[in-house]
Amino acid sequence: MNLNVIPNIKHSTSTNFFLLAGPCAIEGEEMAMKIAEHILKVTTKLNIPFIFKGSFKKANRSRIDSFTGIGDEKALKILQKVSETFCIPTVTDIHDVNDAKKAAEYVDVLQIPAFLVRQTDLVVAAAKTGKVVNLKKGQFMSPSAMKHAVQKVKDSGNEKVWITDRGTMFGYQDMIVDFRGIPEMQQYAPVILDVTHSLQQPNQSSGVTGGRPDMIETIARAGVVNNVNGLFLETHFDPTNAKSDGANMLDLKYLENLLSNLVAIRKTINSFSN
Repeated sequence: MNLNVIPNIKHSTSTNFFLLAGPCAIEGEEMAMKIAEHILKVTTKLNIPFIFKGSFKKANRSRIDSFTGIGDEKALKILQKVSETFCIPTVTDIHDVNDAKKAAEYVDVLQIPAFLVRQTDLVVAAAKTGKVVNLKKGQFMSPSAMKHAVQKVKDSGNEKVWITDRGTMFGYQDMIVDFRGIPEMQQYAPVILDVTHSLQQPNQSSGVTGGRPDMIETIARAGVVNNVNGLFLETHFDPTNAKSDGANMLDLKYLENLLSNLVAIRKTINSFSN
């Protein structure tokens, strides 16, 4: 994993996993700053390299009346302010080719949503910005299939690419993580485990995605034990009232305890390698 591509962790000597964390969507400046400040305090204490996550818009909603954002430029400027205020890099999702150049002016990492990871024009547009490209593994794709998505980025002249596993569809309304995929995909790029989206329960009859946040630590522990490079999680100080994906988010008050446990596990795992 080449950390030089991320500004605030390029000098880190941490053997910890790195962390992409934040709310599902940017709901406003105050909430974004509050969440970022809290996560940074915890990750600094635990020596975990941290990238703040927040979607500037949500394009893949189940219902037409679902929250999609506060306005593209307004949300992107909030992400930029988070980065400048706390000296941390940021990541956001893009959904169409025009988003790539627009978002690249404000953030450090462009994330391709799982549903769109086979969209060649979108992946190439992200790669050509020169930013880090985080490819979410499609719920419908095998780990080995991700080598082709990674190769699209590299063939576009960008070696800065990650893969994020977010579970595989298990029936109509559940996800399952195949941990065999971690070492397989690490042959192609650094691998991140999305421990909150992996616990989604989509396609609910209400049109609102469900989830199992009580299983977050179980999935995260398994990822750390299996030497995943990074973890991804969505967190909010009030998940019940979050405007997107609240059902599978981690309550921010539990973050420090979770990460402390995971750091201890990684330290133990590292001792077996020495």
